[in-house]
Amino acid sequence: MSSPRGAAGGASARPDDDLPGFLQHVEPLAARKFVIGIRRLANDLSYGLDGSRFLGSGIDYVQSRLYQSGDPIKSIDWRVTARSTKVHVKEYEAQRRIPAWFLIDTSASMVVSSLARSKYELALHVAGGLALACLDRTSPVGVIGCGEREIRVHPSLAKSQVLQWLLKLRRYAHDEPTQLVRRIAELRPTLTSRSIVVVCSDLHEPGAVHAVALLAQQHEVAVMQFQDPAELMLAGGGLLRAQQAESGHPFVARGHRPLLDQRTIEAELQRGGVDHLLIRTDQPFVHRLRHFFKARGLGRGAR
Repeated sequence: MSSPRGAAGGASARPDDDLPGFLQHVEPLAARKFVIGIRRLANDLSYGLDGSRFLGSGIDYVQSRLYQSGDPIKSIDWRVTARSTKVHVKEYEAQRRIPAWFLIDTSASMVVSSLARSKYELALHVAGGLALACLDRTSPVGVIGCGEREIRVHPSLAKSQVLQWLLKLRRYAHDEPTQLVRRIAELRPTLTSRSIVVVCSDLHEPGAVHAVALLAQQHEVAVMQFQDPAELMLAGGGLLRAQQAESGHPFVARGHRPLLDQRTIEAELQRGGVDHLLIRTDQPFVHRLRHFFKARGLGRGAR
């Protein structure tokens, strides 16, 4: 997101000597509240999502066969046994534990905000809630930071690992460039089996939508696009002098003009078969997020 200078109600960049920062204070109490908030979101998302394989793994009934010595009594198919008068047992096929990768945009445009809660803070909150919900359904979770920092954690069922990268990602910088396209290009050849990829970004980087669509050709991809209300309409009128939050390059733009062509973004994602949810920082999102995954049942086709 660009950072207008002197625009009333617009986003503003921090001084150069204040580039590093945290989403919250780093005291243990604040960190604990941060984790508690994410756990609450995970519980909210888990409620009502039992029917979606995106957040689960289990067993599917395949067939019934004749009982063999050593088969457990609890696997007996009593209906088939009653019809055939011979003891049959049920056979199940275990679903593959589909790994879920979270690609989190850690760039400057996510941090700059016109409200108290930035896109980055909300993205990390959503990613953490979804990650813990995946673990509750025994889906391994991995994460990649899509900024300048090298952050890559391979999928694991360890909840402590998820909490570690969540706390690590609380650190941010106001001058970090976007690397979403590059990170997707690096990830694609390493995914040897069908995976679920959740992208948390504002999609400001040129080529990001195309890169996501390419990834969706082989994997199930969901994009959580975060939007600040200032992006819908730059504050003020006439000409506005501003600078890019990530590159620092100055530019001149007209006020009352959206920063992104949202219709084009949504159309390209739809053509690429990418599930997409727009989340604004000034609006409730939990019920929409829950409905998004429940309605689409991401992961149902992955075996």
